[in-house]
Amino acid sequence: MITTSQIQAVRAYIKKTWKTLTRSHTHLLQSVKDTKLEHQKDIPWILYISLQEDYETVKSVLERSLSPQDLQQIDIRNLPSEVEATREHGLLYLPGPYVVPGGRFNEMYGWDSYFILLGLLRDEEWELAQSQVDQLLYQMDHYGTILNANRTYMLSRSQPPVLSMMVVALFQHTQDEAWLRKTVPLLEQFYYYWVVPPHLNAATGLSRYYALGEGPAPEVLYSERDEQGRSHYERVKQYYQTFEIDDYDVSLFYDREKDELTDLFYKGDRSMRESGFDITNRFGPFSVDIIHYAPICLNSLLYQVEQDIAQIHDIFGSKELVQQWSDRAAKRREYIDKYLWDEAQGLYLDYHFDGGDRRPYEFVTTFYPLWTGLASPEQAQRVVKNLDLFEAPGGIFTSTRVTGSQWDAPFGWAPLTLIAVQGLHRYGYHTEGDRIARKFLAMAIKEFEQHGTLVEKYDVERCSAQVSDEICFGYSSNEIGFGWTNGTILELLAQLH
Repeated sequence: MITTSQIQAVRAYIKKTWKTLTRSHTHLLQSVKDTKLEHQKDIPWILYISLQEDYETVKSVLERSLSPQDLQQIDIRNLPSEVEATREHGLLYLPGPYVVPGGRFNEMYGWDSYFILLGLLRDEEWELAQSQVDQLLYQMDHYGTILNANRTYMLSRSQPPVLSMMVVALFQHTQDEAWLRKTVPLLEQFYYYWVVPPHLNAATGLSRYYALGEGPAPEVLYSERDEQGRSHYERVKQYYQTFEIDDYDVSLFYDREKDELTDLFYKGDRSMRESGFDITNRFGPFSVDIIHYAPICLNSLLYQVEQDIAQIHDIFGSKELVQQWSDRAAKRREYIDKYLWDEAQGLYLDYHFDGGDRRPYEFVTTFYPLWTGLASPEQAQRVVKNLDLFEAPGGIFTSTRVTGSQWDAPFGWAPLTLIAVQGLHRYGYHTEGDRIARKFLAMAIKEFEQHGTLVEKYDVERCSAQVSDEICFGYSSNEIGFGWTNGTILELLAQLH
């Protein structure tokens, strides 16, 4: 049993940590530093300002916020009009305060922000909650989409579309209709990022992850290294040399004669990072075949976006627009039922466009249709019958396979636990939802008492935060902070029946 005093200690830690994780103009030197890229000691860190901004105005605002010593260490520049031409990477300017995940993730992330927002709202951090959403709206307006994170090397990829959920959650608190009305064009702009090519697969009417950049991801080359100093990409090449793979045609991704990863590999690798789920074998080893799949997570979220925008138009009494967006959601639900629901297994699975079949890889994203309410009661019941595939001593396994990748078993992640729990509750499976919530909370609190921190991910088999030795692909560290774990814990505590 979790005691009241244990919960109070965790709540106090989270409350204090929001301040630690907040970045604003006064923290600019802290924000602009990036451990994921190589940096020479005496060279200033670069901050880029959108070309839509008045450079001199922004610069003078920053100069008033910073000490002369800090200013000397920051090089403030206009963002080049051709962002692909950016060779010297830096932080992208945001005008207001925002909460970062923590550890090596010292910038604002697209989908982390949703779970952070839930925590800020539960903790009555109203101003920070408002600012968190406003910075994402600013990204839409000034950088063209919600970014994976606000660094130049992430300008070419987004993250799972949760902005409409954030807008709705914040509006439920503020009831600010003037603000809500201003969000609509930006919400629609983000929606169209996902529902036109290259993100749309016209044959199925479903969307896919597809990052726009080319070549190796800069942050991976430098920071995802093992104890021998090998980068993630070097470890991947060794894997391809060593093991037979029948999940996909390896020659598409790896040139064995030259011992080189192909352009398509890097496209898949970047797209996997756009999905928010880093290394897993969900779309074959290293998920590099992701661009050939319609994923259940993305399409469930787009169904939610369609419902959210319909709901917003309903608030303003636009019946015709409500109908339009509701029809889009209904159509997407049909496509999801046709391509992503597997009647034989009783699970939602990802669909391979070229193969014309679903990949039999059980993944926690099967709970997304319950979370967003698109599953029928019968489909939800079938998924719940499969709960034992995923249920673990510490909550929910990400997948049913141990692969050495951090987004597979035996690892579990706070936001995915919350999605499963809320999906179960939504369909009336309160006993199961509460049981999983309690398991996760018990594990997180036990580890908190032992180490004094909340972290990014857990081994939910051993109920441990000590994961580094088990992770072979991606980065093996377990980051402390941690924004989405903090938010999830507050949300799970609030929702226990």
